[in-house]
This record gives sequence, structure tokens and C-alpha cells, in this order.
Amino acid sequence: MGELWGHIVNDFSGLFAGDGSAWLAFGQVILIDIVLAGDNAIVVGALAAGLPADQRKKVIAIGVIAALVLRIVFALMVTWLMGIVGLIFAGGLLLLWVSWRMWREIQHGGESPGSPEIEGDEHTGIRAQKSFAGAAWAVAVADVSMSLDNVLAVAGAAREHPGILMVGLVIAVAMMGVAANIIAKYIERFRWIAYIGLAVILYVAVKMIYEGVVDPEIGLTTLSVFGG
Repeated sequence: MGELWGHIVNDFSGLFAGDGSAWLAFGQVILIDIVLAGDNAIVVGALAAGLPADQRKKVIAIGVIAALVLRIVFALMVTWLMGIVGLIFAGGLLLLWVSWRMWREIQHGGESPGSPEIEGDEHTGIRAQKSFAGAAWAVAVADVSMSLDNVLAVAGAAREHPGILMVGLVIAVAMMGVAANIIAKYIERFRWIAYIGLAVILYVAVKMIYEGVVDPEIGLTTLSVFGG
């Protein structure tokens, strides 16, 4: 705990001292958290849209709680995960897929009934579930994917700044629990926020793929089959 606090103090001291790399990492983390929290809320709302009001509210609540728990679990595992050879490369590929999915959503690939509780979920093209069990299961599966996306993206953006990384994960949890619906509304109203977030995630994905190959400690080149 003392070591973690030391990283936080060191990284945020760098922010106040005008460290360009620390500010870049912090800015990327905030944008990633904002966009993915809103995306999470929009997907959950679209999946629950076909249910009666009482069941819909329960599914949305399940989605928010599951997202909170999963982000905390993945955050606790992230330091260990990022130390596995090849995982940064795999995470970069996953984020490329996330970028493609976000691009399609931003382009309004289809219409959905939308849930009244969530603003901005009417243009996802996601088919609403017709049963409580089906909606709850679909939301749980989506939450696993989106929570892992969030944690990997933050870890990739702030890998060299562990203090910013951990604070960014705390912010991700807070945004999902408190402000996800508000964020979804503003992302729908101001589309440029989503485009900037998409560009940042794409940049982090390419950076992770590159580092996942050449990193001297956990890159693919450390494996004998790649390194010769």
C-alpha cells in the first residue's frame, strides 16, 4: 500500500510540475473513462429496452452493479495481468476491436427502442431482449467485455505511470456508479466527445500492440519462437 501511495504521489507531483508524459497519460485516462462509462450505460439501456418498466429498472441496476464489481476485480488484477508475456499485445488487439465497435455505434448503425432511463441508447442497433433472464444474462456478458476493455485501455494509456493508472481505475469505477447515464446523454448530444475518445482508444491499442511485440520484458520477442 505504501508503494502504491508513493507511485500516486510521484506521478501527481509530475503533473503539477508540468511533466508532459504524465499529463498525456492522465488526459488519455480521463477520456477513456468518460467514453467507456457512457458506452457501458448505452449498451445496458438498449439491451433492457424491451422489458416492462419494473423489470427494465432491475436489469439496468444489475448492469451498473456488475460493471462496478467487475471494474474493481479487474483493477485489482491489472498489475499481475500486465506482467504476462503477450497480454499487452492481446489487449491491444482487443482494443482494436473495441475501436471498430465504437465506430459503428457512433455512425448510428441502427435504431433501438431505447430505455427511458438511459438517454442516447436509441441508436445502437442492439436488439432488445424480451425476457428478464435473457436481458440480465446479455447485460452480464456485455459488462465483462466492457469492464475488461476499460481496465486494459487505462492500463495501456498509463502503464509507465502506475499512480495515474490506479487513480484512473478509481475514476472509472466512480463514473460508472455515479455519472454513466449523464455521460451517455452528453456523448449523444456532443458527438465529437465520442470521436476524440475513439481516437485515444485507437492510439492506445496501436501503442499496446507495438509494445506487446518489442517490450524487452513482456513482449512477444522475449519468447524463443519469436526471438530466435
